[in-house]
Amino acid sequence: MRARKALYGCVSVVILAVVTEPADAILNAFFETGAYLKGHFRLTSGLHSPEYLQCALVLQYPRHAEHFGRLLATEFRRLEPPLDVGVVASPAIGGLIIGHEVARALGARFIFTERDAASGKMVLRRGFSIEPGETAVVVEDVVTTGGSSREVIDILKDAGARVIGAGSIIDRSGGAVDLGVPRVALKTMQVVAYREEDCPLCRAGNPVVKPGSRPVHAAS
Repeated sequence: MRARKALYGCVSVVILAVVTEPADAILNAFFETGAYLKGHFRLTSGLHSPEYLQCALVLQYPRHAEHFGRLLATEFRRLEPPLDVGVVASPAIGGLIIGHEVARALGARFIFTERDAASGKMVLRRGFSIEPGETAVVVEDVVTTGGSSREVIDILKDAGARVIGAGSIIDRSGGAVDLGVPRVALKTMQVVAYREEDCPLCRAGNPVVKPGSRPVHAAS
């Protein structure tokens, strides 16, 4: 895998992999839609970062959502040709649009998990169910620690599904996250992130913003 460095503002990003698209085509969609944010952000993992990729701003445009969905479907087919996926599952809320588009491209049905307010755990609701032996893939918008995808995978496996892979538009982990199944991403990046106690942005007195929709979990 070839790596290169790119400088965006004052932040150095190591781009480790590009899948399917020519150089920077995926990130260009984020820049064009104002979805590549710079500042001081608290991620769902609890880590702090000077960068945030707000996929909702890209996916509000159906042309990008459909295109990304088709690209991810193509990568899943490369994992196991011929591929016959019965269900695509995503964690709400971030995975809803892209998961639905991947399901459309694969000709599969789409379901999603939600986080229970009382237990804090991901659950299936709304009458969604899994057939034992059903082939499944898990899709979300951005992977940082992989926690949400891992929870969805566990739910599917506990219900008897055969999970053959997981995918995302963006992988912020530099490819380091291990979900126990093959994984694909349209853009793999290694983005700087800090524990709160080590965050230079906090020490500089920069206010922190929690973007997205999910509650923050303690960084491990």
